[in-house]
Amino acid sequence: MIDPRRMASGHPAPMGATALPDGVNFAVFSAHADRVLLCLFDPEGTETQIAIPERTGDIWHFFVPGLVPGQRYGYRVEGPYAPTQGHRFNPHKLLIDPYTRALDGPLIWDNALMGYEVGDPGEDLSFDRQDSARFVPKSVVTAPLPLADEARPEIPWSETVIYEAHIKGLTQQHPGVAARGTYEGVADPAIRAHLKNLGVTAIELLPIHGFIEDAHLVAKGLTNYWGYQTLTFLAPERRYAQTDPLVEVRNMVRTLHADGFEVILDVVYNHSCEGDWGGPTLMFRGLDNASYYRLAADGRGYVNDTGTGNTLNTGHPAVQRLILDSLRFWAQHIGIDGFRFDLGTVLGREGDGGFDAGAALFDAIRQDPVLTRCKLIAEPWDIGPGGYQLGAFPPPFAEWNDVFRDTVRRFWRGDPGQVRHLSAALAGSAAQFDHSGRRATSSVNLVTAHDGFTLADVVSYTARNNLANGEGNKDGHSENHSDNLGVEGPTEDPAIQSARARRRQNILATLFFSQGTPMLLAGDELGNSQGGNNNGYTQDNPTGWLDWADEDPGFTAFVAELIAFRKANPILRQRRFLHSLPRGTDGSTDLIWHHPDGHPMRAEDWQNDSLHTLCAELRMAAETPSFADGNDAVFLALNQGPECVVRLPPPPPGCGWLVAIATSEAPLEIEDSKLCLPAHTVAALILTDLN
Repeated sequence: MIDPRRMASGHPAPMGATALPDGVNFAVFSAHADRVLLCLFDPEGTETQIAIPERTGDIWHFFVPGLVPGQRYGYRVEGPYAPTQGHRFNPHKLLIDPYTRALDGPLIWDNALMGYEVGDPGEDLSFDRQDSARFVPKSVVTAPLPLADEARPEIPWSETVIYEAHIKGLTQQHPGVAARGTYEGVADPAIRAHLKNLGVTAIELLPIHGFIEDAHLVAKGLTNYWGYQTLTFLAPERRYAQTDPLVEVRNMVRTLHADGFEVILDVVYNHSCEGDWGGPTLMFRGLDNASYYRLAADGRGYVNDTGTGNTLNTGHPAVQRLILDSLRFWAQHIGIDGFRFDLGTVLGREGDGGFDAGAALFDAIRQDPVLTRCKLIAEPWDIGPGGYQLGAFPPPFAEWNDVFRDTVRRFWRGDPGQVRHLSAALAGSAAQFDHSGRRATSSVNLVTAHDGFTLADVVSYTARNNLANGEGNKDGHSENHSDNLGVEGPTEDPAIQSARARRRQNILATLFFSQGTPMLLAGDELGNSQGGNNNGYTQDNPTGWLDWADEDPGFTAFVAELIAFRKANPILRQRRFLHSLPRGTDGSTDLIWHHPDGHPMRAEDWQNDSLHTLCAELRMAAETPSFADGNDAVFLALNQGPECVVRLPPPPPGCGWLVAIATSEAPLEIEDSKLCLPAHTVAALILTDLN
């Protein structure tokens, strides 16, 4: 029994429910509420409501003595229900604490979740009085979580190789993993051994913030497999846990750290799972719709720069505080090493909604002593006006580079005129990133990601095959710059199988030989296919899970060889951009583009659309203080066309070129400074001492 005489005003900070030795302090934001009710639930589900009497600015706060971790709670908020003014308060709807670190169960879809009367002619202008408490997961008070105190890998960007994976997809079909589909499974010795053998340094996990199943997917018997419908920014998703999500995700990170891996989280701060006006009232909409969301000019509609129905108002101080508190929690208490920001352009929209690299949220992140030590990666686009912002983010952000992806795919598909574009990608996309003191590692180079074809499908399908998503094959990208090499989908034709294998090798060789930070999609090293589905967000089944049983061990070994070669040759992973400048005192240049005939590339060569071979001679950047590590030069030859002879540049006295790695079936030989390069082949050569 709660003794009201012992209740106190509490404190406006920290936000959320904070367990103290003698009770719990509650603090929640709402600028436009008339009254905020704290709702406590006993084990039988009986609800006790307490009006919070204290308010400091826009923070409502209260201390309740005697409560302990495990207490379930929520909020109800009274205020105007005036959709045309942006307000949608409805005290009949139980609300989740934005700062909760745990929920007691999943969301149950019901019309009672809606703030309006479903089917009413006025729809969202109507007011629904059904109580939603039975269908909304309750927030749970958690014990204080200590700071992560283990040693972090702290791997430099120039040595980073990212492996993008889904918690369940990575582990569900692995025969050596005991706890499949879980946080524990990701840290299983079998998974760690695979990652170690590959040579990757960081695992980037698709969203593990708590999320919901979309109502339209539930109606179709499908699930929100990827997890981009975020519900809670500080509570880990329950479905990947066996008992306690917080403990298990913390243990996963600790174990991966001990084996030398960094952990990067894909985070979704651009929208919430509440959707547009037709969606449920679960949290932000009921707490303070006009503050948390960017609203249309009429006050009633929602700005939809995300394509999901709503856009969080990241220019508002309370929203910024929530995002920053969330990031710091995951970094400090869970041990996360970096973050990939989904639709990151939204984070730079404020005021008139235009993108601003100097937006307040960016400034706050960039000056935060905790977050500036993390790897920060932006997905540099959304669907709003001026939404494509590749290269526009401020340091220290890195960015996903889709131009790199499309250029590499188009080059190896044989599109004309791609040599000049590939040269820019190979050198780190300087046109986009070489400004404001940014490093060459700012370009996160990818050829595949969770969103789109797998690598095996890039070379096996010309068109998407998304019928299983239940959207009439209209979802997903329509232009994938892919090619089936003669037959759509699986084939037993050995010639096509061989051509596909070679192209996969060439694409990944291009990825790992390019300046920038490489990212590998989990399963590409295995030859994993999704049957041509390029939007597998609903496929929580063998389509979306990695097919470990059909692993191509030879290809896996080749990928590991590529990563090892990159690691052994710092020339391929420089921090500074290469601009064909003299370096040191030996008269050499850091980057020379060669025509296969041997002469330096001329203007007319770059404009020759029939040229299908790119050759580059690379050394350490001119500004690099030391050239001591690794080989002194690397020569790359990428041939998409027929067999050709590449005349190599004269080596220094006493040295010669040696083929270190190539995608050809037979070993390559050099005669009279000439390399016979087979069709559809990548080769990397290093200088060797002949003495």
